Amino acid sequence: MQLRPIHYRQLVSAALREDLGTGDLTTELLIEGNIRARGTFLAKASGVMAGMPVALEVFSQLDPEASATVLVAEGSRFHSGQVLATVTAQARALLSGERVALNFLQRLCGIATATARLVERANPWGVVVLDTRKTTPGLRVLEKYAVRMGGGRNHRFGLYDAVLIKDNHIALAGSVASAVKKVRGRLPHVYRIQVEVRTLQELEEAIHAGADLVLLDNMTPDQLREAVRRAKGRVPLEASGGITVETVEEVARCGVDFISSGYITHSAPAVDISLEMQLDTGR
Repeated sequence: MQLRPIHYRQLVSAALREDLGTGDLTTELLIEGNIRARGTFLAKASGVMAGMPVALEVFSQLDPEASATVLVAEGSRFHSGQVLATVTAQARALLSGERVALNFLQRLCGIATATARLVERANPWGVVVLDTRKTTPGLRVLEKYAVRMGGGRNHRFGLYDAVLIKDNHIALAGSVASAVKKVRGRLPHVYRIQVEVRTLQELEEAIHAGADLVLLDNMTPDQLREAVRRAKGRVPLEASGGITVETVEEVARCGVDFISSGYITHSAPAVDISLEMQLDTGR
C-alpha cells in the first residue's frame, strides 16, 4: 500500500480544526507572525517509522512555505536519540501544529513498531501477520498503512471488499453450512468465502460446506494444532483472538497459515517522539 496525500489531507485538516478552533491563543499572544523556526523530530525510544508525510502535512497546511528534510525512511527502524526529520516554517505554525503532528506520528510509529515485533516472532514459522478492522474510526487507511510499514499485511479494509462469515452471521443463518451455501449462491465466482469458527466441529462443517479460508477464533494451542491436523492443508487457516507480542510465537508454532491481531491497531503503545524547536537564523 502506498500512502498518498489524498489519504490524509482531509484528516490533517480536521485534526487541526479540532485543536486550533478559533486560533492558538498562547502562541498568537507570545510569538510575532514574521518569526521563523526550525523543528527537529527526535526519537525518545526505538521504533519503526510510519507517518512522517502525515506529520509534515500539518505544517504545510499551516505554512505553505514550510520545508522539511526527512532522515529516516518509512518502514525503517530508528533508535532512541536519533533525529528523524527537520522542518523549517513560521514559528507560529510549528508551535500550533506540534501536538497534531506528534499525535499522528507517535500513533502510526507505534502501530508499525508493534507489528514488527509480532512479525519477528511469527516469521520463523512461516506465518503471515494480518491486521483487523479494530482501528480508530476515521483513521483506518493510515493505521493499516502503518501495519504494512511494520512488515504485516492487511486483512480486508472494510465490510465491502471481502466475505467473512462470523459467529453472529452463523447464529442468524442457522448453521455454518447454510450460511456458506447461501453466500456461495449469490456471490460472484471471483470472491473467496472465509468462515469464522469457534470449535473443531464448526471447522469440519466449514470445510465440508466449501469454505475457502477458515478463521479459528480464540482457540487454545491444543485446539489449533488439532485444527491444523484435521484441515490437512485443504484450506488455509487463520488464528485470531488475544494475539499479542507475548502470545504470537506460541500460536505460530501450531502450524496455522495466518495470524490476525487487533492488538497492533487498537492497543499498540505510541512511540515517544518529541519536536524540539529553535529560531531559524538562516533566512
